[in-house]
Amino acid sequence: MYNAQAFSFSAHANCNVFHSFEELTNPPMFTVDQIKAAHSKVKSGADFPNYIQDLIKLGLIHYETFVTDGHSDYYGKDNYKTSSTSKYDNLVVAPEANAEQFKADLKIHQQGKTDYPTFCKDCARSGVDRWIVDFVKMTCTYYDQSGNELLTEKIPG
Repeated sequence: MYNAQAFSFSAHANCNVFHSFEELTNPPMFTVDQIKAAHSKVKSGADFPNYIQDLIKLGLIHYETFVTDGHSDYYGKDNYKTSSTSKYDNLVVAPEANAEQFKADLKIHQQGKTDYPTFCKDCARSGVDRWIVDFVKMTCTYYDQSGNELLTEKIPG
């Protein structure tokens, strides 16, 4: 039997969208679109601290970015999670990490001398598999494919 409260139908600019009652009464804390809007302001590593402050304002607790395809998993309170799609064609992450090369590349990126796509390629070349930004600890930790910590940095702010 049809339950009028279970779904709401709305038309938005030539597209039909169904919303569950739960979505209408308890909207998500943050959306990938909001995160993308914050990320669009980032032109280099020098912009990272402001980006972090924007994400905290949205309600993120932490996020994990995967170098292979650039997708991220975003986490909020009450086990809320949303994920982005792939950002680029798959990169091959080096099986052996080169922490010293990675640190040199990161320093250059943080100085604003490389853009985000270049930084991701440098990460893959140096064996960085993913990074986790933790807004509670205010840290960014980089890992290799085996889950070994390569570097943890304190986020300024």
